[in-house]
Amino acid sequence: MSTLETTEGYKIIEDWLSSKNFSPFDFQLKAWKKYAQNYSGLVVAPTGFGKTYSLFLAVLIDYLNHPDQYKKGCKLLWISPLRSLAKDLQKAMQAAIDEIGLDWVAAVRNGDTPQNIRRQQERKMPDVLLTTPETMHLLFTQKKNSRWFKNIRCVVIDEWHELLATKRGVLTELAIARIRSLTKDLRVWGISATIGNLEEAKTVLLPNPELKTTIITSKEKKKLKIVSLLPDEVELLPWAGHLGGQLVKKVLPIIYENTTTLIFTNTRSQSELWYQLLLDTDPDLAGQIAIHHGSIDKKLRNWIEDAINDGLLKAVVCTSSLDLGVDFKPVDCVVQIGSAKGIARFMQRAGRSGHSPNEVSKVYCLPTHTLQLIEVSALKEAVKQKDVEARIPVVLAYDVLVQFLVSLAVGEGFQWKETFELIQQTHAFAELTEEDFSWAMQFITQGGNTLKTYEEFHKVVFEEETNLYKVTSRRISMLHRMNVGAIVSDAMLKVRFMKGGFIGMIEEFFISKLKNGTPFVLAGRVLEIVHIKDMTVFVKKSNSKKAITPSWKGGRLPLTSYLSHYLRLKLNDALHPGIREKELKFLNPLLTTQNSNSHIPKSDEFLVEKIKTKEGYHLFFYPFEGRLVHEIMASLIAYRISKLKPITFTIAMNDYGFDLLSDQEIPVFEENLDRILSKENLMEDAIASVNASEMASRKFRDIAVIAGLVVQSQPGARKTNKSLQSSSGLIFRVLEDHEPNNLLFRQAYTEVFNEQLEQARLFEAFDRISKSKIILKEARGYTPLSFPIKVDSLRDTMSNEKLADRILRLQKQHYKLIQ
Repeated sequence: MSTLETTEGYKIIEDWLSSKNFSPFDFQLKAWKKYAQNYSGLVVAPTGFGKTYSLFLAVLIDYLNHPDQYKKGCKLLWISPLRSLAKDLQKAMQAAIDEIGLDWVAAVRNGDTPQNIRRQQERKMPDVLLTTPETMHLLFTQKKNSRWFKNIRCVVIDEWHELLATKRGVLTELAIARIRSLTKDLRVWGISATIGNLEEAKTVLLPNPELKTTIITSKEKKKLKIVSLLPDEVELLPWAGHLGGQLVKKVLPIIYENTTTLIFTNTRSQSELWYQLLLDTDPDLAGQIAIHHGSIDKKLRNWIEDAINDGLLKAVVCTSSLDLGVDFKPVDCVVQIGSAKGIARFMQRAGRSGHSPNEVSKVYCLPTHTLQLIEVSALKEAVKQKDVEARIPVVLAYDVLVQFLVSLAVGEGFQWKETFELIQQTHAFAELTEEDFSWAMQFITQGGNTLKTYEEFHKVVFEEETNLYKVTSRRISMLHRMNVGAIVSDAMLKVRFMKGGFIGMIEEFFISKLKNGTPFVLAGRVLEIVHIKDMTVFVKKSNSKKAITPSWKGGRLPLTSYLSHYLRLKLNDALHPGIREKELKFLNPLLTTQNSNSHIPKSDEFLVEKIKTKEGYHLFFYPFEGRLVHEIMASLIAYRISKLKPITFTIAMNDYGFDLLSDQEIPVFEENLDRILSKENLMEDAIASVNASEMASRKFRDIAVIAGLVVQSQPGARKTNKSLQSSSGLIFRVLEDHEPNNLLFRQAYTEVFNEQLEQARLFEAFDRISKSKIILKEARGYTPLSFPIKVDSLRDTMSNEKLADRILRLQKQHYKLIQ
């Protein structure tokens, strides 16, 4: 019986690899064998070890061994979440195809693909098509689109862990189900980083129990070197943001001693600040350093990516725009500014350096305030324990379902029964009932019970002669194609020089606050507004030395529950006499101060601090659960206290805890703390403490856009954020009054509970607190744990200069108080 290694196809690929001094890794060989045995599955391997070749070459080997089984047209469909990833992969694939001597063509199709290239592809699809989930669904809206998918032999989903927990993942599931219905013997494979629920990730991708499936993990492990950049001295009252600037001189030697360094920040604002900070500190870096984030012009981003590949840049300050799969050989070092907020995100970023096999990934952690060194210690422990976050898949996303049905109707049309069965084959809609599908059908044909009087919602009609549901209106088809996808962003305005040069994009909510002539920074340039016309901000260069750094919404990532867990463990060990970790040893004076003025909570304790200052009475709680959970917990506990006594609070929070501040004494004592922190009636109190209806209304805006209830993009125009909220808010209130069982209306509340109220994590946090010993301490002044929360409450109301002065005064007051 012949083995894969004895086949002609394997020998051709082996010879090609040998000519490049490569030999296959164990996991690549396993993938090739399993593919040859008609398996589908998931490949998990470290960055830089050739995950792409594990599947791309598997298809080439199979083709070389069975060319008669492959027909003209697209044979391999490669879906990735990032456009930039597709571009790099296409170059590598086409080079391999040409060197092996095949006549295949690998091509990219996404939102950046020119119109003439798209038309060429539609006449003759390339053998390998690299695309995104959104573009796949756009293809479904084209007439006679089935012909493009009938000869596909394999679908590969790149960076599946990134898509898994999003509505883009649901789009991907639906795309696979549709392609599977059009072609025989389809093999589906995912490529994933390590996540905490790999088996579930495989099931979501391959829900059909009849398929032969496998998970292939690499024996090869990435070597990782994590180094903390320690400040020169410990600040006993730390605060977020300022410390990074003081450590900039420690980053410069790192940049110069490495070939190329990626400097990761969590927000676009922070990347703009750090770009300026590095240039101001060392002007010689001009021309050797660049900035890369999602609001910078695509052409500039492409140039930067090419310049990194060519080794022309010493450093690039970036956001998550360079997190995923972009493989730059010259990058041999990563600097993480501030907290990565999650173990998986940290590992992903660390993997950008030392990209070749057996190279060490070097990552330097630079704290933006002293307490983040505990997070570095927690990260090291999590990496050592090989513990990473799970990604929870999205189910029953009715907005995506509605969009998909309209896409099919715009394209070739669809039949009721077979489409219901197709959708049920996905993990996302395995529990979809006939009743709910009937609702979706009534919604796309009549607008549902409430909106049936409005013709604009009668999108799909039933054609008796063809027995198909179709969209016959050209206008509805055009608007639908313009709005396909599950990414709903805030309204973005183009930023352009008066003489026409395009710079990037800025969010409407930020630019609307600025007056003409106000200097601001974008793409590392100081600019000022001349005027705004339609969706374009016209600017000129500014000579101002001071400028506002733009803020982008969604910038504050919360700590993941996994990192929170390790953070609490490290605090538990903080004052252990035999502690060896340099981060905790360095922090010893700060932690000793915390312990002497108040308490350091052990892993089975929960700390609450009472502090009286000139401003009033503070109550600080320390769940260490991340900003989003604290926002809900703070409202909930404030609500419970106000039931004991009518009282008004000002609320502030960070990733470690939250503060309730009142001008009157807060009636919280050891006797009633257990009741205030009880897990009883948790969701009832949470709903009562926040404006759940308003939160759901804002969430409904995104759902309404995805479902096509409101149109975001129109020819020559894009609705503003305010306009979208107004339109969707009106529909939300109508449904609230007249059709509360509308599935999209109900989905808005479900998403609020799962995402914004973080229902599961809230239950876990209160359950943990109920099993902990509650420690109530009265401190004479701010403690090292409480001070950063206080500073965060000032940040939104003050400029950086005024904030620094105010903090200095607070620190002086505190030291006088405790002397």
